[in-house]
Amino acid sequence: MASPRLETFCCPNRDAATDFVVSFQPALFGALGLGSASLSLVFAVLQILPKRRGYRRLGQSALPRPASSSRILFIISVCDLLGCAGIIVRSSVWLGLPNFIDGISVANGTYAWPQVFCVGSAMWIQLFFSASFWWTFCYAVDVFLVVKTSAGISTIILYHMITWGLAVLLCVEGVAMLYYPSISDCEQGLQHAIPHYVTTYAPMLLVLVANPVFFSRTVSAVTSLLKGRQGIYTENERRLANEIKIRFFKIMLVFCICWVPNIINESLLFYLEMQTDIDATALRDIRNAALITWFIMGILNPMQAFLNTLAFHGWTGLDVDLRPRPRRELPWDSASTSVPNAAGNNPLVGTTLLYQSHVQEAKKNAGNGQQHSDAISVLSEGSESSTVEIHISSELRDYEDVDADGESMESSVRH
Repeated sequence: MASPRLETFCCPNRDAATDFVVSFQPALFGALGLGSASLSLVFAVLQILPKRRGYRRLGQSALPRPASSSRILFIISVCDLLGCAGIIVRSSVWLGLPNFIDGISVANGTYAWPQVFCVGSAMWIQLFFSASFWWTFCYAVDVFLVVKTSAGISTIILYHMITWGLAVLLCVEGVAMLYYPSISDCEQGLQHAIPHYVTTYAPMLLVLVANPVFFSRTVSAVTSLLKGRQGIYTENERRLANEIKIRFFKIMLVFCICWVPNIINESLLFYLEMQTDIDATALRDIRNAALITWFIMGILNPMQAFLNTLAFHGWTGLDVDLRPRPRRELPWDSASTSVPNAAGNNPLVGTTLLYQSHVQEAKKNAGNGQQHSDAISVLSEGSESSTVEIHISSELRDYEDVDADGESMESSVRH
């Protein structure tokens, strides 16, 4: 799990509230975290591997997706997987070497390896889950920009600078404040712990507050965009807008399920930390609630890796295809293979279709039609029907626009 209490646990003179939750059934907690992280990592990897009959095969052949949004989804999954890997390593050491971990509770300057491992593993987990939060925020911003204006390959560089820069900066700053003046002799007091907690929960709260706003505005913009495509709002457009809304809802639902327990648990522990005696009888319910949410965090935090892939792509199946993929055809030539086989092997018709597809690509790149189709296709990823419907409707309109050009090309070839 990713909690600032685990960094606090690395201090030998940790506070009573942190020692209370971390020292309660550590073997059970480590086993639950190890099992949850392992399952999440395995199924998340299976989700993102290419499939023989995957849900995306048809959608990918229909329309390319904007580079930035598709890459962000992949980077979020990678960050989640690396965070799960850190939880697996830390939980394995806690279970396999309990005497090694017990050395953290003894302030011994000559044997600092337990503290080094504790701090290193905690920073690894916090860094990648914090980066996942920032990338999730950037995804909400990006899909809004794709629909409203444009976002391309150059935007991803800015996202990298923002997410990794802020994740590293906040992680290092929070840990430096917590472990002052040294790991073996952490300064006690909330004035040193609060900055660390703020740097941990700031990106999480940003996603919880800002992402629903961006997603709501994106859905409104998509609805207006669909109405403006042909001047009408048919059942297909209404269904597509609803699918996009459901997809955004699933992303936020997964995030809330995995991370809201952290906020509840931290609030309870902070309340206990403010008390003079946390073992008082009047605080029994608070202690029980803190322990329950602590174990829920240990299970749900690592599950974000797998649940995110379900929210992004749906269930992709287990039919993994690891064979090398053939090189893709040129974009202007792919339209000739998507037309019905009424042309047969007639080279004249084939030449005409190639010319039509070339004119079609030029017209698309000249206007905003390609941008809007790409914008909607990235939002409707995971729904084959909606993506194909958009592609077919756009393709038919483009063929009508270049029909006269195609006929003149055919006449010139005959002569």
